[in-house]
Amino acid sequence: SRKYAYALRQFVDMQEDVTAYDIWLAVNEGYQSHQILHRYIQLGIGTDQGKLGNVNGMGILSDIRGVNIGSVGATTFRPVYTPITFGSIAGSDIGPELYAPIRKTPIHQWHVEAGAPFENVGEWKRPWYYPKPGETIDDAVNRECLTTRNSAGVFDQSTLGKIDIQGPDAAEFLNRVYMNNWLKLGIGRCRYGIMLGENGMVLDDGVTARLSENHFQMFTTTGGAATVMTWLENWSQTEWPELKVYFTSITDHWSTMSVVGPNARSIVSKLCNDIDLSAEEFPFMSFREGTVSGVPARIFRVSFTGESSFEINVNSNYGRYIWEAIMEAGEEYNITPWGTESTHLMRAEKAYLIVGQDTDGSVTPVDSGMDRMISKTKDFIGKRSLSRPDSVREDRKQLVGLLTEDSTKVLPEGGQITQNPHESIPAAMIGHVTSSYWSANLNRSIAMAVIKGGHVRMGEKVYIYIRDENNPISAIIANPVFYDPEGVRLHA
Repeated sequence: SRKYAYALRQFVDMQEDVTAYDIWLAVNEGYQSHQILHRYIQLGIGTDQGKLGNVNGMGILSDIRGVNIGSVGATTFRPVYTPITFGSIAGSDIGPELYAPIRKTPIHQWHVEAGAPFENVGEWKRPWYYPKPGETIDDAVNRECLTTRNSAGVFDQSTLGKIDIQGPDAAEFLNRVYMNNWLKLGIGRCRYGIMLGENGMVLDDGVTARLSENHFQMFTTTGGAATVMTWLENWSQTEWPELKVYFTSITDHWSTMSVVGPNARSIVSKLCNDIDLSAEEFPFMSFREGTVSGVPARIFRVSFTGESSFEINVNSNYGRYIWEAIMEAGEEYNITPWGTESTHLMRAEKAYLIVGQDTDGSVTPVDSGMDRMISKTKDFIGKRSLSRPDSVREDRKQLVGLLTEDSTKVLPEGGQITQNPHESIPAAMIGHVTSSYWSANLNRSIAMAVIKGGHVRMGEKVYIYIRDENNPISAIIANPVFYDPEGVRLHA
């Protein structure tokens, strides 16, 4: 700054040692010497170890002295200031297996034997799809989705983050970290919750169940498990230490399998005889404890597909055993295992969010269409930020559905959206595609997107550009819930 440069020019010769206080005086009162400044530069004080920031100081000093910057001399850097490889630190024998640890579910080997290719989700290996001989990925996904919607399917959900929450203030804590209400959640019931960052943007989502008065089990996204655990501990330890609440990561403790579809209840009933599985006694968004094939289990009536679902949780040591029991019990119903690709497609048919795909750290719950969940009777993390002028702009990008006019055209994810078919370059982009699939159940393509002011633009036509194609694809902005909008199948 001008004040800093002026202070340097006022230095007088002094030969005393430099302290932090001397440096402060040099900047604010301007009576230290060139030698002291040079000593300061040599010390390399700064978070960059003195290598980067002090180049500016050397430039100022060379200007004051009227000499070339090279004549000032090099500074004294503190190590480490030159990048080195991880291999130099860890040793030449460390391979990728230790550099990037692989996490596998208890059912992993079954998936391998079934011929499933895998995709990486966080550190986990998750089955992508289960091809039969001669099937492409599209063939396999179409079959998995159709079979699940029309009969039954099973999905390995063991990778979901799971956090055990206990303590007399557990409910109060959840009430503060989630934007919806939690104090009155009944024992044996589940609730979907959305966490916000302090900036009011969606941080993570998931279902939490109340196991007893002071005992909850939280499910997080697979990729967000560590982030959420750190987030909870941070608020507990540094902001609300007066609350008596304790967290334990139990992701690896439980193997989780979702049995889904119109015949899911019939399949689970063949394995479980100590829980009333009827819709009246075991309604959607509740949980029960009992046994499955003789193994103690927690069963949750929650769904990420929009179908009637039974999410079975057992000790991880019994994961494969229960999976195989489910497959055997479902054989008469032509049960199919399905992978992550089918999961993404079926949840998109219901407009269920994937945090990090349909959100990107700049999406509020209002933008995502979840404003009905925001509590108006309590305070929570991020609430204040929801009323900032930027958070209530009418032209914020909002989550909507897209239906291509040519139903056979599948939009590219990430595709940029314009309001006019032939925008001049640089084009005025109004949004982008977040999720896009071919839906065999709907016999057409579907997509989700964030578009400026999208919630009030239903029925408008927009255009999506395709690389190396001259003509964009036209689509109509629509309600993102494409399948069973009334939720009848969820509650069956």
